[in-house]
Amino acid sequence: MRKLTAILFLGLLCASCQNLQKQEISEEELLKQELQKINWNQVDEFPSVATCDSIKDEATRKQCFFDFLTVTIQQKLDLDTLSILYPQIDTIQVKVTVYPDSRLEFEPQFPVDSLAYDKIKIDSILHARLTDFPKINPALKRGIPVKTQFILPVILNVE
Repeated sequence: MRKLTAILFLGLLCASCQNLQKQEISEEELLKQELQKINWNQVDEFPSVATCDSIKDEATRKQCFFDFLTVTIQQKLDLDTLSILYPQIDTIQVKVTVYPDSRLEFEPQFPVDSLAYDKIKIDSILHARLTDFPKINPALKRGIPVKTQFILPVILNVE
């Protein structure tokens, strides 16, 4: 009986020693696995302004921000002669870049085959008018401010 107990004990001891020899994953491998899980094409929180920050629903807050930005751009461009100089333009696509430090950059997007208007003049009008924006809180990815870009259609001839 002692021999059987001793053999059983040695068998259990050998089996338990194998469990202690688990491979440890290096920090680099863990980091690599975690980085692969992250969707780098989406942000956790979209940019926002103070008037939209109190909204809890993410989709509603996002829409509030885009509506605010579109209306603000339209109001600033209504002050200029852009619609008088170029009456054929009723909507302009504006690429908006929000930097992590809350800076904004606006770039008009023109169709490739458009020769009907002076792109440089329109660009200079946009840069002159689209200043002094309210503070924009940048988008967040895992709690860190990140750069975001999006294209907004801005209606020029609002009557």
